Parts: sequence; structure tokens; C-alpha cells
Amino acid sequence: MKKLNTIILLLILNISFAQVQKIEPEFWWSGMKSTELQLLVYGKNISDLKPEISGDIQIKEVQKVENPNYLFVTIDTKGIQPGKVKLNFKKGKKITQSFDYEFKSRENNSADRKGFDSSDVFYLLMPDRFSNGKTRNDFPYDSSEGVDRNNPNGRHGGDIQGIINNLDYLNELGVTTIWSTPMFEDNEPVYSYHGYAQSDYYQIDPRYGTNEDYKRLANELHKREMKLVKDYVTNHWGSKHWIIKDLPSKDWIHYWENGENGFQRSNYRMTTQFDGNAAKIDAEGCMDGWFDTTMPDMNQKNPLVLNYMVQNAIWWIEYANLDGLRVDTYSYNDKEGIAEWTKRIMNEYPNFNIVGEIWMHDQAQMAYWQKDSKIGAIQGFNSHLPSVMDFTLHDAIGTIFKEEPSWDKGMIKVYENFTNDFLYPDIDNIMVFAENHDTSRFNEIYPNIEDYKLALSLIMTVRGIPQIYYGSEIGMKGDKSKGDGDIRRDFPGGWQGDKNNAFTESGRTTEQKAYFDFTKKLLNWRKGNSAIHKGKTLHYVPQENVYVYFRHDENQRVMIVLNNNQKAQKLDLKRFSEGIQNHKSGKDILSDKEFNLNNELEIKGKTALIIELK
Repeated sequence: MKKLNTIILLLILNISFAQVQKIEPEFWWSGMKSTELQLLVYGKNISDLKPEISGDIQIKEVQKVENPNYLFVTIDTKGIQPGKVKLNFKKGKKITQSFDYEFKSRENNSADRKGFDSSDVFYLLMPDRFSNGKTRNDFPYDSSEGVDRNNPNGRHGGDIQGIINNLDYLNELGVTTIWSTPMFEDNEPVYSYHGYAQSDYYQIDPRYGTNEDYKRLANELHKREMKLVKDYVTNHWGSKHWIIKDLPSKDWIHYWENGENGFQRSNYRMTTQFDGNAAKIDAEGCMDGWFDTTMPDMNQKNPLVLNYMVQNAIWWIEYANLDGLRVDTYSYNDKEGIAEWTKRIMNEYPNFNIVGEIWMHDQAQMAYWQKDSKIGAIQGFNSHLPSVMDFTLHDAIGTIFKEEPSWDKGMIKVYENFTNDFLYPDIDNIMVFAENHDTSRFNEIYPNIEDYKLALSLIMTVRGIPQIYYGSEIGMKGDKSKGDGDIRRDFPGGWQGDKNNAFTESGRTTEQKAYFDFTKKLLNWRKGNSAIHKGKTLHYVPQENVYVYFRHDENQRVMIVLNNNQKAQKLDLKRFSEGIQNHKSGKDILSDKEFNLNNELEIKGKTALIIELK
């Protein structure tokens, strides 16, 4: 009897040692342009099993890696029809496990989906700090950090339902596109609210909701003719990611032998990506160094890693019907790897759009990263990245409204920024902004509405895709020097019991209403203006800290005057005859005031005019 029990126990152990626990992606779609699908199969000693698929589907390759708990199974999906196929795993001739693997039907015109463009206005929000729509998901049983609103660096409880509850507010404001910071599961024990140390790329964090909730958010946006852009992180994963905790191979990440648990911090010198004089050790120190201790640096040179990321991004585009991606720390990735990642996604969706975070302070260096850059071509490099972020304009906005004008200070900085537009292959596909979730809030730097109006008028009328940061439209402040939590405060009214509900007109203070009403008027005016979306720019060297420029196309001509001087200024309109042409008058869309454009124009101090020429 004892011997029989031992045999039974050994049989049980043998089964448990070779059992599939996870298959990613868990389903796919028929009719994709790329006909190869690589399944990551995970389970204890799973490499002992042999995969088979029913029907005429061909397994092209089965790859084993250092870790016996993984198999990478590449199948040919050409001609596969929607439906389920049988995926079997065999030990010898015996099937030990069997799964129904589904190929779904794609949405109509999925491959031709149109991404965001310069007709859009982005609203960047942090879901944890925007609105708590479901308090019951504040403390999920399997999450390591629950809600504590008293901790500026902790979870506060905002979620997907909170965003959905306030979509009409954003629609009224004039926003067309939501960019939310990451919503994938981030199960770090502390400081997990920002979402950039993700622990599962196929699951929405339960504190935000479910995958179905995220899909519902996209659907609700589309009902309002609005768009959803996912914040995607390719450079690093979180230390609690289930794959990181049981690596397929050591080269899945950049593992530093001399560092604790493979860690070595990046030197953050992104110029080493293209600096022909850079020492190899410095280049590796940037690209292979970790962004932080909880963020292992991913090795996109490993084709299995890269393929996993490509398929995951495509999976979310299809599943949630996304309108774009914003890629975090784009220029820290392996240069060739991230270019391949981008190219493969854009090949699948030719009209899609992806914007990369290129946090650099030189236009040539940023332009290097845009698709078809002539600067990149000097080194034989093409990132295939459609859009980059205009950080040099952001840098200028951070100082121009408070410094004394001179040869190189004041509005001349903005003018000089645009003189380098020729460096970019697609100048309309540049994201412009005054602030984001990593910078001090604009209203903290400039605590008066006059400067806010000037900055917003600039952002909304220059070339590119404008992005605003949640809460600034009601005057929210935040000081980066006090920590990230201060620039990521809770939106007032997003939580039950909030004394001030700025989501409603009746709940706004007088100051909040002034900010909101100005923003609403400007954003909604922008929606219908082709010259602002795709027109050409004609600008004039600022004088007396007054910047004048025109946006124009064959249908429309708009004159923008930004007086950054404390005093009123009189402009001799003869100087601007090239821009005014034969127009005799115009209407300022901000004040609804008519202006005669024959001789002279007077503008109050610290004031913007956006004049539609008649």
C-alpha cells in the first residue's frame, strides 16, 4: 500500500511539474497583416511538453530558453477564420492538457483606423488622482497597496469609472482626446499610483477596474467622437512583473553583474544614442541602465522580448479599439529595437499615430527621432515614430512670462523655437504643451490667470497637437520641488465628500470658473479651424515682448497677438501687411471684439488676441 501511495504521489508531482499556467496573448484576431503569432506559454517545467494545434494551422517554430518554465510557440495564422482551435500539450504521445484558443473577428476597418492628429486637443490625466467612481475597488484583495488619500505618494482611489462619469465635463471643455498615464497592473508595494512600474501587461490594474472597463471607456469616448490614447512603456517593466520574477533567460533584461539584483541606474545621457564621439560605456550606461530600482531595463535586442511587446501593443489596439499610443522614455530604449517595434505597429495600422517622449533640449536632437528624419538618415537611422514632443517649447514657456525681455529672453525664445521647424519631417505632428505630470504646474510657476491665458492661446494656435494637463483648466497648482504628489493632486469633486466640485458649473469657485470658461471657449473654437490644424505659419520677430504670428490656409487666416508686456502696446499694422494682406477687419474670438486693421492696433498688457480676419 505504501509503495502504491508513493507511485500515485510521483504521478501527481509529475503532472504538476509540467502544467500550463498561462498563455499570452490569451486570444488573437483573424485577418491581421502579420501572419505570425508567437505564443508565450508558461508553467512548471513546461519545456518537457510538445505543443500541437488542431486543423490546418502550422506550428512554424517551438523555442526553448534557459528557463524550463517557458515555451515560445510560433504559429502561421494566414487564412485562419474566426473561431476556436484546439491547442494541445503532449508528454510523449499523451495529451496532458488541452485549451480552446480563439481567433476573434476584427472590428470593421480596424486596420485603417485613424489615429490622433493636429485637429485634436489632448487632456493628460492621472487616473488615480482624477475621480473615484467605484470605492469598492479601492482595496483589491490581491493588490499590495490600498487607498490612503493622506499620503501624497500613495493610492488615492481614482479609477476608470471616475473618468467615464466625467466624460461630459471633458467634452464640454472642448477636449477631443484623453491620454491617461498607465493603467496596467502596477503591484509595487509602495508608490505604485503612477503606473510606470507595470507588473502585468495584459491586465488593467484592479484598483482602476477591469479590462472590460477600459474597453468601455474607449467606447464611451467614441460615442462622443472623442479618442483614447494609451500610455505605453517599452523601456522598463516593474520589478513585480510575473515574468521578471521568473525570467525566461538572463538576457530578457539588462542585467548588471556588479549591481545588486542586476541593478545599475541609467546615466540618463540620451545624446549617447547618436553621439558619434560617445564612449561605448557611456552609451550602454544610458540605454542599458535601469530607470529606477523598481524598473528593470528591458532588452529589446532579444527578439523574444521585442516580439512580446509588439504583440501586446497590437493586442490592446485591437481589444480596446485604441486611437493612439504615447510611449514613455522612448529615447532610452535600444535604438534599433524600438524602431522595429514602432515600424511593426505602424505597418499593421498605417493611419495610426504614436507619440514618443523625447525629453531633450535641442530641436535637432528631438527631430532625430521623428520618422524619416534627415538628421537620423545621416547615421542610416529611421525611428518610424510619427510624432515627438516639443520639449524645447515647454522649456521656453517655463520662463518667458516672468523674465525681463532682452536679446535672448522673453517672447524671443518662443520665436526662436519655431525658427527650427525645418528640422522636423512632419511639423504638424508635434505635441506642444506647457506642462505635464512630471513638471511643476504652470499655475504654480505663474499664479495669475493673465499668464495662463497667454500660454493657452499660444499652445492652441501654433503648429502641432496641443496637450493640457488635468486641473489646469480650473487653476490647479503644484510644486515639483515638493515631490511628484504635489503636482498630481486630486481633482476637486472627484471624491464623495469633496467640499468643492469643479466638475460642475455650480460647484466651481469664481476663480475656477474664470479659468474654465476661458479654456472652454478657446478649445471649442479651435475644433473648427483648418488653418490652426494644418495651416502654414508666418511669424514676426517680437518687439517690446509682443509676439505676432499668422496661421493660414486657402480657407482661413488668423492673426495671433501675444502681448507679454505689462503695459499696453500699439502696433503699426503696416509692419504686418504680409500677414494681413487685403483684409480690412477681424474679430477677436476671445473677447468677441471687432478690430479695424487699417493703421494701428492697440492691445492691453498681458493680453492675447486671436483675430479671425475677414
